[in-house]
Amino acid sequence: MRLVTDLAVSALFLAPVFARMADLVVPRCPATAPAKFTTQIPSGGPCPETQVDLCYTDTTLNLKFTARGETNFYFDPSQTTNGDIWEYEVMEAFIYKGTSDPQTYFEYEVSPNNVTYNSFVYNPSRVRAAGQPFDHAFVTDPFADGFKVNTALNKPNKLWTTESSIPLALFNGEDPKGSVWRMNFFRTITGPDTYPNQQLCGWKNTNLANFHVTPAFGTVLFK
Repeated sequence: MRLVTDLAVSALFLAPVFARMADLVVPRCPATAPAKFTTQIPSGGPCPETQVDLCYTDTTLNLKFTARGETNFYFDPSQTTNGDIWEYEVMEAFIYKGTSDPQTYFEYEVSPNNVTYNSFVYNPSRVRAAGQPFDHAFVTDPFADGFKVNTALNKPNKLWTTESSIPLALFNGEDPKGSVWRMNFFRTITGPDTYPNQQLCGWKNTNLANFHVTPAFGTVLFK
């Protein structure tokens, strides 16, 4: 009993420390916290403004992606769930419950036509090193598992948004208040005149033309 009490007291005193250290402090819904970025990876050059608004409930992590300055809304209409949508235009979240630089984490992607990619990534080198293992374990039926997604295109205003809900049970992370996670967010931009070349944009710069660099993940506190 004393151990439980000591841990609770420690968490109480450490919460303000984590809040100061965190790159993003995420509130309970309906309030949200924005992760904004306008930077290319790895050059640091300009990128169209992109924003991810986050909040949580006891059972879900909710993400609203907003992609501004869009000109092509480019996707392959033949692709379906867990297809190679990352070859075209997508917005992405990499998510890990914990504070370390992860070797396994969740990759979530959404394309402008509301198709999703849902996979746990196995990346033991933490940087997708050449010659090292790199693998995926797909969530094959995300909607039956409780995922939700709704994407809207606003072509006159060069804008697309997508609102997603991801079950926290996927991470054994229900009621995450007070916990610290690692995340990164990305956007790829291409079009019929530039495909397969892409402009890569991100919240935290990986300093490589590669999103799978886990030491670059930001620190996220659920308050």
